[in-house]
Amino acid sequence: MDSATSGKVIIDGKDISKFKPKELTKYRREDIGFVFQFYNLVQNLTAIENVELATQICKHPLDPKDILEKVGLKNRMKNFPSQLSGGEQQRVAIARAIAKNPKLLLCDEPTGALDYKTGKQILKLLQDTCRKEKMTVIIITHNSALTPMADRVIHFKNGTAFDIKVNNTPTPIEQIEW
Repeated sequence: MDSATSGKVIIDGKDISKFKPKELTKYRREDIGFVFQFYNLVQNLTAIENVELATQICKHPLDPKDILEKVGLKNRMKNFPSQLSGGEQQRVAIARAIAKNPKLLLCDEPTGALDYKTGKQILKLLQDTCRKEKMTVIIITHNSALTPMADRVIHFKNGTAFDIKVNNTPTPIEQIEW
């Protein structure tokens, strides 16, 4: 998301590879949500404050409390990251990204720190949010069992896309096992 080393990066009809640094910062702030493998939570802010912080920099945020409830943290909103398990911190990071209501949500192994049941709950939330909010969700994962839930699956090797498959009938996450 910094700058292209070659070619063009066109998203939503915009060639963002030609953006100046300030334009790129504004674009990332308003249109992109990130779920990192490492949670990047602000340690001296509670779960709700971490999510609210992200919603203050975007145009059409979703309700932080509602999103924290949807990730199963209704009773942990006032806890600091040090008081949360790794899986709970991951869910705060996911809630923070979703609450921005971005056009594009980039998720790097979003269920890596979660147990099976919670992982499925989060994937369902991502699938449902994608459809309801008309958000593009990109999930980077090594878990190929998740591919049936996707509209499109792109395989990469050495930084190059080598296989792209369109799935006209994505499988609901409830029907996927791994």
